[in-house]
Amino acid sequence: MRYDDVADLLPQLADGPEGASPEVAAFVESDLRSQAELARYRRLIRSLQLLRNHLVEPAPGLLAQIIAALELPDSRARILTARRMVYAGAVGGVAAGAAATAVVLMRRRMSLAGSVG
Repeated sequence: MRYDDVADLLPQLADGPEGASPEVAAFVESDLRSQAELARYRRLIRSLQLLRNHLVEPAPGLLAQIIAALELPDSRARILTARRMVYAGAVGGVAAGAAATAVVLMRRRMSLAGSVG
């Protein structure tokens, strides 16, 4: 068995070896590259769990702006303002997801570059 044979299974093994076959588990225990990659996945999971509890404070005055927008007499203006808030939230979510993905890919590339050289 080679690292390439188990590389795709390592993210699944980050929580524990329960789902691994005995051959895969034995290989990972004996292969330093697999152990290092598994450790990186576990660190990434811990980092993402820490982000789950991280609160971002809203900008000063944001609540007042939202309330003022909701109190506009024109319902059309209220809908447009609500849409803008939804779009802004979606863009923020996509940006956060893209940043997390970039970190994962960058670490993966760095680990692959380190193992080749």
